[in-house]
Amino acid sequence: MLDSKTGRIDASSAAAMGGTGMVAPGIGRLAHAPADHPPVRAAKVGILLANLGTPDNYDYWSMRRYLNEFLSDKRVIDYSAWLWQPLLQLVILTKRPFSSGANYKLIWNHDLGESPLMTITKAQTARIAERMSAAYGDSVIVDFCMRYGNPSTESKVRAMVEAGCEKILFFPLYPHYAGATSATANDQFFRAMMKEKRQPAVRTVAEYFDHPLYIEALAQSVERVYEGLEVKPDVLVASYHGMPKRYLMSGDPYHCQCAKTSRLLRERLGWEKGSIDTTFQSVFGTEEWLRPYTVEHVAELAKQGKKNIAVIAPAFSADCIETLEEINGEIREAFEHEGGETFTYIPCLNDDAAHIDALTSVIEANLAGWVD
Repeated sequence: MLDSKTGRIDASSAAAMGGTGMVAPGIGRLAHAPADHPPVRAAKVGILLANLGTPDNYDYWSMRRYLNEFLSDKRVIDYSAWLWQPLLQLVILTKRPFSSGANYKLIWNHDLGESPLMTITKAQTARIAERMSAAYGDSVIVDFCMRYGNPSTESKVRAMVEAGCEKILFFPLYPHYAGATSATANDQFFRAMMKEKRQPAVRTVAEYFDHPLYIEALAQSVERVYEGLEVKPDVLVASYHGMPKRYLMSGDPYHCQCAKTSRLLRERLGWEKGSIDTTFQSVFGTEEWLRPYTVEHVAELAKQGKKNIAVIAPAFSADCIETLEEINGEIREAFEHEGGETFTYIPCLNDDAAHIDALTSVIEANLAGWVD
């Protein structure tokens, strides 16, 4: 049968019309093509989720490969290569894989042999795929990639094209835009597209830091944890991933978007001003980064007599080394060292149903005009 939208003949009809050989499911022949024309897959829409990345393991060489790719990205470290690469290759990558590997080992999903970020991203992808299948059947394919490490963006773009995706929606799973997150993910996606002989039509998903369902999911996570606490926190610290201050001064909107998320979360919770502190973590190098630094701020809160705090990480769509080890390790220790008594970490939204609702809503808005 001829598909009026794609101009293709389905597999059963192709065989009945004397096509040469069997045609794989989902593959047909162009209606007016000669008999020796290569088979053409039924047109599909691909949804490619993207997260930061993960090492394949926590041994030295796995960590070195991962860190080399990550720290060689000019979006992440924008120093001149002649200055940065000797330092990176001869000093940082000689020592840091050991310490980073030890930290990953503490949080590693040993049962599955992968990092928590990988486990969670797989779960998010599966849940979103279920939603998309229920809404659009098999005309939509959902998969994920990592900016650094595996599965690579290039490999997943190639797989989607081979599967017949004539349109791809690329979705960096970062609620807030930053050059070192959303932009570099998009860069890698377009580099992969450059290698495709027949490029599909593409769209990239913008940041969703103020989306009502995202704010709702954050609020529900806070309320759920607070309901189970015997001692209510004196303050909620919203800890966002940091960046050099000069990035803000050069036009990166990340800082402002983080501040708005904290405000919208506070308003949704119905709390007074000053009940949520916005801070920044993961400082690297010697230059000034966005302040206040989370590790210093929680220590100061303890000194001020605020002995019970909770910490949430709204900029992370999935728990990872920065939340499970840094917040729940280094930052917790800084608070307790200065006399803090109760430190409550509120997990990332991960594959929580409310989070999947938010992500699905964002996806559906961006699919407008592509699917029925």
